[in-house]
Amino acid sequence: MAFVFRTVAQLAGMSLSLLGWVLACLTNYLPHWKNLNLDLNEMENWTLGLWQACVVQEEVGMQCKDFDSFLALPMELRVSRVLMFLSHGLGLLGLLVSGSGLDCLRVGERQRERKKRLLILGGVLFWTAGVGVLVPVSWVAHVTVQEFWDETLPEVVPRWEFGEALFLGWFAGFCLLLGGCLVTWAACCTQAPLAAGQYPAAETQHLRHPLEMKNTRLTV
Repeated sequence: MAFVFRTVAQLAGMSLSLLGWVLACLTNYLPHWKNLNLDLNEMENWTLGLWQACVVQEEVGMQCKDFDSFLALPMELRVSRVLMFLSHGLGLLGLLVSGSGLDCLRVGERQRERKKRLLILGGVLFWTAGVGVLVPVSWVAHVTVQEFWDETLPEVVPRWEFGEALFLGWFAGFCLLLGGCLVTWAACCTQAPLAAGQYPAAETQHLRHPLEMKNTRLTV
């Protein structure tokens, strides 16, 4: 029963982490981190992402243009690019490491301590990847709120608002964090079953004493 519960926790953590990693990749490339609705022209909406800006018109559709210079971007967008790529790499590495330590795999089933270390390392990588997603998303959201309530700008100036990619990024980050917690908890708080043909040391010693006494009597 403990083995089944442990395996389910590991698979649930891996599934959540995989979902968070895929959603984080989508968040990185979606041009919907910020939305701008023009009151003067309701048929035209602007969206902004880490890599391009887009304008949506009812007659033409969506037209996007990539940013020309990385250094010309605001600080939060530049740092967000780096952190998102770092999160993708750490998340992928966490999936590979944790997948190697799953109890349902027959590979290395006698090396319990090694599998435990792999699961713990994978959980830490998932945590780091989740933080790498939450930090840029929250930073861009914070800057958006500051600019929205900036009293120095005239009221007629349009303000940027939260885009759909921010909410998707928050969900992806929390999935990575929760998946890392499940993987680490399953590795630390439950004991893996022994491989076939192996017995605990205490039980082996307990069984050894009657055999030794019996051999002694036969010798006498």
